Amino acid sequence: MFALLQESPETTILKSLDNYYEKLLSVLPRIALGIFVIIAGILIAQLITNFYKRRILKKAEDPLMARFLAQAIKIILVIIAIMLALQVAGLNGVATGLLTAVGGGAIILGFAFQDIGKNFLAGIILAFNRPFNIDDTIKIDDIFGKVKELSFRYSHIKTFDGRDIYIPNSDVLTKPVANYTADGFYRVEFVVGIGYEDEIEGAKALIQNILDLNTEIVHDALHENFVIEDELAASTVNLKVFFWVDTKDYRRASLVLRGIIIKEIKEKLAAAGFNLPADIKELKIYGTEDAIPVKIRHEGGLKKDRISD
Repeated sequence: MFALLQESPETTILKSLDNYYEKLLSVLPRIALGIFVIIAGILIAQLITNFYKRRILKKAEDPLMARFLAQAIKIILVIIAIMLALQVAGLNGVATGLLTAVGGGAIILGFAFQDIGKNFLAGIILAFNRPFNIDDTIKIDDIFGKVKELSFRYSHIKTFDGRDIYIPNSDVLTKPVANYTADGFYRVEFVVGIGYEDEIEGAKALIQNILDLNTEIVHDALHENFVIEDELAASTVNLKVFFWVDTKDYRRASLVLRGIIIKEIKEKLAAAGFNLPADIKELKIYGTEDAIPVKIRHEGGLKKDRISD
């Protein structure tokens, strides 16, 4: 007994190392098996995700939801593989501690990275309940474009001038979203000014006929195309034109077609003898000038005159 108590520190250390070495040899196969389980789990998760993307995404009516679920499935499978690996390696205590650490770390990180956590939760909510789909034309604040992707943290918007904008999901969730293509229809409007001496009903009938004959404008019982008197302006009687378009291709429908209709209305009103006057400017002379030279152009040439007070 006395001899055992008098063992040298070197001997104690060597015995401890031998003891740990034997334990390591005993658990090494289980650790190797656990590593194999993690690798196999990651590969299986990738294979399942790729299969899901190839088969499901092509048939999915909601690509945003399908992609979100693909990401979620992969993450869940990897987490399951890690937990199984810890169980196989005999590290049950580590697994329990890891779950506890992850829970506590999530709370700490939640305070440290509030914006990231907020966007992540908003992404989950938007995946199941959102006001838009892929290729919908939307407007959030002053950002206007087509939806290209929804991820855990942001929504990808492609503007019509070619910019790629990534809006945090929390902004998408909390700010008003104007969807221009939700039901596939959008009403276009613009103003046409005719002279006070022109016949209003005749101009309205001419414009209405243009709208009725255009095949790219929507014509059905629910979407009425019409012209109304809008304003008695300083130099014109303003008529407001309303017509509906199909917004599958928003740029073509609301921008290009609008320009075509404006051009056709202008040309046919002018051909029918309607005036399309510019704003009238009033010139006042308060006695600081004796006369103002004026040039009047007419068919016979240029005539010069002077206006005096």
